[in-house]
Amino acid sequence: MNTAANPITTARLLDALNWRYATKKFDASKKIPAETWDALEKALVLSPSAFGIQPWMFFVVDDPAVRARLSGASHGQTQPVDASHFVVFAVRKDIGDEYLDKYVDRMAQVRGVAKETLEPFRRAAGESVGQLTKAGLLHIGMAQQLFIALGQFMTSAALLGVDTCALGGIDRDKYVEILGLDPEKYMVVVTCAAGYRAADDKYASIPKVRFEASEVLVHV
Repeated sequence: MNTAANPITTARLLDALNWRYATKKFDASKKIPAETWDALEKALVLSPSAFGIQPWMFFVVDDPAVRARLSGASHGQTQPVDASHFVVFAVRKDIGDEYLDKYVDRMAQVRGVAKETLEPFRRAAGESVGQLTKAGLLHIGMAQQLFIALGQFMTSAALLGVDTCALGGIDRDKYVEILGLDPEKYMVVVTCAAGYRAADDKYASIPKVRFEASEVLVHV
């Protein structure tokens, strides 16, 4: 049985968050160790989502030739090529009854309970998905969930001393074509490069700009 995690110090957390930045130039010669990358993949899998239904697919692009084409579909940004690892975050378009039934089956298996006992959950999840579908907002709602996974990935990376850069300025349809994805099944939303900053990336030394907490944080 899982026990409570040993918390890191508040100083360690804030140091990591202050250290991270949107890395513009990666050192192509530095690769993320296998053990570290395995932990980051697990962080993606463990990402929270509404009802826990995980409406996503994470494509880790290893092929250098494919990554070069994705750089072209990213307005020439070089992070897809130079970073140690490159992840494409896509929304699943098949979130419906069949998918929800599959998830409930998995829940019953993992928790060791009868599927029938999960009917209230299945009904609530189905109603939520149904409302979004009826309003024509399902893909938007699922895309919002995807950014939770992106945030978890980037924060986890910072805590492990790995640099990241999220890329949203991409040709999403071109990404689907290059990756050979079924456009009826997947919608690419955002990507993230991970690796180690180049010594001459000028953005690494530029102070982080944030508004004062009083301007963005309110206690009600």
